[in-house]
Amino acid sequence: MSEPFELELTVNGTPRTVRVAPLRRLLDVLREDLALTGTKEGCGEGECGACSVFVDGELVNSCLVAACQVEGCDVRTVEAPDLGNVQAAFLEEGGAQCGICTPGMVLAVQAFVDEWAARGREPDDVELRAALAGNLCRCTGYEKILASARTALRRARP
Repeated sequence: MSEPFELELTVNGTPRTVRVAPLRRLLDVLREDLALTGTKEGCGEGECGACSVFVDGELVNSCLVAACQVEGCDVRTVEAPDLGNVQAAFLEEGGAQCGICTPGMVLAVQAFVDEWAARGREPDDVELRAALAGNLCRCTGYEKILASARTALRRARP
């Protein structure tokens, strides 16, 4: 087994250093070592999206990322302060039920908003559903999640 190392990264805008095993999952580093419990473990196999975070601006499943892969990276979790627009949309539209999928859905919607806000046209339902593919919700029929995404996008437009 590999020796622990000093992992240096930025999480939600704050530089952090934590001593971890190189192959420890980013999900566990966030939840257990940094006490950022907003990111949830759904399946632990990269199938559900509940553990999604941004690493250097890219949406990834944190259960599939080893700590050594994020050395020096910028990580944004659902606790990031700049997600307020999307979080407010989920609250207003009732886009969350049990809460397990919500952090991953919020980040997937943020990625969607970041991509579409400047395009100048409204995405259709196929494009919206494609943006959320890989994020599974076992409680809803997705309609309130889709409404949350539409509301967040509408507010983000210039």
